[in-house]
Amino acid sequence: QVQLVESGGGSVQSGGSLRLSCVASGIVFSRFCLDWFRQAPGKEREMVAIITKSGDAGVPDSVKGRFSISRDDAKNTTYLQMVSLKPEDTAMYYCAAQILACPTVKRALFWGQGTQVTVSS
Repeated sequence: QVQLVESGGGSVQSGGSLRLSCVASGIVFSRFCLDWFRQAPGKEREMVAIITKSGDAGVPDSVKGRFSISRDDAKNTTYLQMVSLKPEDTAMYYCAAQILACPTVKRALFWGQGTQVTVSS
């Protein structure tokens, strides 16, 4: 049974930091491209970080300089480090995994259940 389990969310004040973790089981983790997405109430899900199986990473301009993604294949874990958090970062954060390609909002082989991040001003 494949599982992606996120953790590390919580409530922080503006300017604070959080590190989210996503632990995978039931897959050959090193073969997968991994993304972090977020979805705020009433808004569409958006990608906030991507890391390929070879470790190439990227983030969109909206979070550049504040969010970074990493992976530890020995631990079957991907991390999302978030600093200088803003109230607009408040959302449910999800990790997703895809093989042979990278996850998109409309296509991901596996999704986690999400972890809530709330940033207060």
